[in-house]
Amino acid sequence: MHDAPSDSPPVPGSGPEPLGGGLKQRHLTMLGLGGVIGAGLFVGSGAGISVAGPGIVVSYLIAGALAMCVMRMLGEMSAAMPASGSFSVHAERALGRWAGFSVGWLYWFLLVVVLAVEATGAAQIANGWVPGVPQWAWVLVFMLVFTAANLASVKNFGEFEFWFATLKVFAIVAFLVLGLLAVFGVLPDTDPVGLTNLTGQGGFLPHGWDGVVSGVLAVVFAFGGLEVVTIAAAESDDPVRSVARAVRSAVYRILFFYVGSMLVIVTVLPWTAQKAGVSPYVTVLDSIGVPSAGTIMNIVVFVALLSALNANLYGSSRMVFSLAERGEAPGGLLKVSGGGVPRRAVLASVAFGFVSVLLNLKWPDSVFLYMLNSVGAVLLFVWALIAVSQLRLRRRIEREAPERLVLRMWAFPFLTWAALAAMAAVLGLMLTDEAARPQLLWSAGATALVLVVAGLREWRETRMNNR
Repeated sequence: MHDAPSDSPPVPGSGPEPLGGGLKQRHLTMLGLGGVIGAGLFVGSGAGISVAGPGIVVSYLIAGALAMCVMRMLGEMSAAMPASGSFSVHAERALGRWAGFSVGWLYWFLLVVVLAVEATGAAQIANGWVPGVPQWAWVLVFMLVFTAANLASVKNFGEFEFWFATLKVFAIVAFLVLGLLAVFGVLPDTDPVGLTNLTGQGGFLPHGWDGVVSGVLAVVFAFGGLEVVTIAAAESDDPVRSVARAVRSAVYRILFFYVGSMLVIVTVLPWTAQKAGVSPYVTVLDSIGVPSAGTIMNIVVFVALLSALNANLYGSSRMVFSLAERGEAPGGLLKVSGGGVPRRAVLASVAFGFVSVLLNLKWPDSVFLYMLNSVGAVLLFVWALIAVSQLRLRRRIEREAPERLVLRMWAFPFLTWAALAAMAAVLGLMLTDEAARPQLLWSAGATALVLVVAGLREWRETRMNNR
């Protein structure tokens, strides 16, 4: 497992996956669909509309195309070599131990920090419904419930995510239907809207292409979360076929949900009608007379946050377990229950998640803000390593085990290089944007620290082996 990449066979490990199976095809399909439909879309999309206007549709097309390329690369590698560590294992096979170590720990850190944002956000909504229960108590309840679910069996995680994703997909489809009915004036007491809102208020690109580019920067991170489906594939009944199907079904539908709902939003209402701090979905539903639109969307956002919390807890536990399997994390985390659940890895991830939540509740504008900034751009670093790994492994798999390429990256290698160039462009934009620059610099610092640790470990082991 720790040989140099050039000497490694295309498939990591020769034994069976020690984790228990239990995830069905329907679990992975809905995880692929619902994994990226979260609060970033339902709430955060308003920030993108404010800088891009109707051009936000183009911003989502660009950001979505990048995310779908990453998902396709991941699908190709995960179908060829299913592993609980997914892209961390792929990076190690392609580039060496330092890459697997770095991307694995960076991704784990990203998940457990973001987990705190999701738990706190869900607790704020629940506290608004039941003010008598303090926010910290709601956080405790959510963490305990999902810890218990993840400790019991992987099937529990799959069922939670299946129904969460089903509700989110249903909400998006219902929104699209209502929006289209409003556009054509089919709803009671409404006149046809037509396309006037796309061309009025400054035109389709009121802030020019600069607005579209700023919109990409505002929305690209909303696509984070698609990676979990390839981690989960290792615990499905048929990993190769399951991940291939999940990726194929998710790619176009996610673009349809994201781009379609943005198109409806900027068509039904002028982009200037969106209000700061209010979900654009709520604004549209209110405008077409849907009763209790705010409450309905609060419920959807609440479910989206709990879904993300559950998925992040699962993904972080499997990632740290995979690191332990390869000697990159404490060996004590390798203990697996009779049902194939890495309980110590789950508890280790939950423990750090609890610390993150406490920091978010106690020092949201100081200590936790620094932690959040330190993972702000990590997703792009992870995606970049995924792309580089795919470039290296594709050639090797074609040469040594071509039959494993049941899912192929489109237009290889040109589209992979184009995706890498797009990631570099987004990082460059972050550097020039005053709001995003601190995230990039802190994330670069965190990444550099992990890379230094990885390099020192390899240097130390090399010295010991040469004695």
